[in-house]
Amino acid sequence: MRTVRIRSWGGPEVLRLEEHPPEEPGPAEVRLRVRAIGINRTEVTLRSGRAATSPALPSKIGFEAVGEIDALGPEVSGFAIGERVAVIPAFPAAQYGLYGELSLAPARSLVRIPEGVTDVDAASTWVAFGTAWAGLIDRGRLSAGQTVLVTAASSSVGLAALQIAKSVGARVIAATSSPSKAAALQAHGADAVVVTSTHGLKAAVFKFTRDKGVDLVFDAIGGPLFAILSELAAPQGTLVLYGALSQQVALLSPLAVLSEELTIRGLSLTKTTRDDTKLAALKAFVDGGFERGLFKTTLAKTFTLDDIVGAHRYMEAGEHVGKIVVTV
Repeated sequence: MRTVRIRSWGGPEVLRLEEHPPEEPGPAEVRLRVRAIGINRTEVTLRSGRAATSPALPSKIGFEAVGEIDALGPEVSGFAIGERVAVIPAFPAAQYGLYGELSLAPARSLVRIPEGVTDVDAASTWVAFGTAWAGLIDRGRLSAGQTVLVTAASSSVGLAALQIAKSVGARVIAATSSPSKAAALQAHGADAVVVTSTHGLKAAVFKFTRDKGVDLVFDAIGGPLFAILSELAAPQGTLVLYGALSQQVALLSPLAVLSEELTIRGLSLTKTTRDDTKLAALKAFVDGGFERGLFKTTLAKTFTLDDIVGAHRYMEAGEHVGKIVVTV
């Protein structure tokens, strides 16, 4: 089988498509014939060597994919060979290596794909909506009438967060570094769009909230912006940090956190989904939203497995709106 390996940390060019023999599934595992792969910032961070804990080299990569079950390991029940399933990331991005033609995956992380849902749509779903669910619902306890500020709002996670927030009756301020994306964000349900690269960010947020501030901040960036976002939170507001697009240090004023009684939460989707109860809640929430027509995926662009390097380059350019998917 062809699969991607990383033999040195660095830019997209370190992704190497190699020939390796297929692995046999162990207990509670299945083997998938991969059809589509979701590309995520977590994998970019892993590939670059910036992950909090880097695995040994050579490394596998990839934790979101769609495929057909090719083989069942011992202790697997409820699934059959030939079934079409999606993988919800419930393990580190280097553990199984879903960037390839065949891959193992834990059976507990699988979800069946409904008839009529394409492989590409299914590969665009679970990191985006799972991360947004974990940040807004599980961590943030967002509810009707509240206001959430979503940074990097044109990303697949950001767009999923807009939809989840609207589904529970909350108002959404979509933050973007690119003014050209404002129309797309409004079309996806944003109540207001603010540009993070301008000095008018604070004024725009406080004008929209009538000087109250936002109840929840859902941030993918960190760095100096995170300190500014902490100043936009309402008293007893919550800030959930799920990414670190900025490689700079965030300097927060302890007095501001104390005086406003702010809560700051970090979020790792794969650690959230290790909990069986939370994994089940995530599946039910996201499946229910799609069944009721409240959620939809947004595809930015597809690439082939042969152009996995191009897919990573496209993501790092940061000009896309929605999900990047690699077809196999």
